[in-house]
Amino acid sequence: MKADILSIGHELLMGELTDSNAAWIATRLPRLGISLNQISIVGDDINRLVETLSLALSRSDIIITTGGLGPTQDDLTREAVAAVFQEIPKVQPEIVEQLERYFESRGQVMPQTNIKQAQLIPSAHFIPNKYGTAPGWWSEKNDKIIINLPGPPGEMKPLWLEQIEPDLKQKATGEITVTRTIKTLGMSEGRIDEILTEHFGQTNPYLGIYSKQDGIHLRIISRAPNESEALQLLKPMEESITSQLLEYIWGYDTDTPAESCGKLLTAQNLTVSLWDTCTGGMLSDLLTQVSNHYEFFKGGFITTESDTNHFGLSESDYQNNRSISQQTATDMAESIRKEMMSDIGIGIIGETEPNESTTIQSANLYISIAGVGGTSEITTNVPARSITIKRRAANTSLIELAKLLR
Repeated sequence: MKADILSIGHELLMGELTDSNAAWIATRLPRLGISLNQISIVGDDINRLVETLSLALSRSDIIITTGGLGPTQDDLTREAVAAVFQEIPKVQPEIVEQLERYFESRGQVMPQTNIKQAQLIPSAHFIPNKYGTAPGWWSEKNDKIIINLPGPPGEMKPLWLEQIEPDLKQKATGEITVTRTIKTLGMSEGRIDEILTEHFGQTNPYLGIYSKQDGIHLRIISRAPNESEALQLLKPMEESITSQLLEYIWGYDTDTPAESCGKLLTAQNLTVSLWDTCTGGMLSDLLTQVSNHYEFFKGGFITTESDTNHFGLSESDYQNNRSISQQTATDMAESIRKEMMSDIGIGIIGETEPNESTTIQSANLYISIAGVGGTSEITTNVPARSITIKRRAANTSLIELAKLLR
């Protein structure tokens, strides 16, 4: 089966919002045996919506839309589907009651404009939405399916996972595609290509290599009539890559550096603290985005490079150009670990604000991790742009910690 994705809204067309919905849905389709024809962004214009829907229906079996299901006059997705299927939408009293109860539970009176969200055409049924006011539509006619989902990702994603994906799994036909992403850091793309040369050039499974902000990603893609067979095709290549690159692997699939660290620290009942003179709090922010961060993150200290006379570190330690050095990062890591009474301490120092009037093209980062079988020291060189340095320092610190904990 083939699909089109339509993301609807002037705010997307004007670049005011990033279309994350389409990218997310696109990653879910291959496991269902559905191939994606095209992703389109359409503004809140009924003629353009009808035109784009009609074109999508001419080439695909399934059309998935996000957005345009609100109560205002420029929310036109329902009207466009009704026009394409040449059907008249009617208000469903039971849905009006559900909407009224939704507002009452929040101490509000439902505006009359929300009644349009209770409209339905004969070819459609509602997709209940307990996460917001906009129910979706699932419409079927002439062997074509149109699925309309709300635009907010916090509503769209759970509706997809709980209701859409299980139903599509029953309807979809065709080969299942399974992917496995292996995330590495510390080895160049060229060197990895040399080591894994026997695997490149195969078609099923296929191996791709991609340079990302958090390292080099290797993606294995396999296809088979069912998921079990696709996984069996993929497994030997994954095992071969893992055995050859083990010390450089920090995560898999959707893992982020912070999530990988969180899982490993929690599993091993370890805690971490940090002394950060480089990322301006970015590293702490990433760690606190992990849902159970309170179990493993004991906090830390954020300073500037010139303000390092804390926690028992004397001014004499930072003379003779040692203020930005690997030894300084190590002293910071060991000091913060003792001060915060954590199992692991991280110290980061680097040139975060290079002078744009100079010819400096890159900057050094010094990262030390104390407490995992001793102290590990990492020096890396990055382009001399402040935000690049901060992001690289935060990601590298987390990835190196994850590699040590594996």
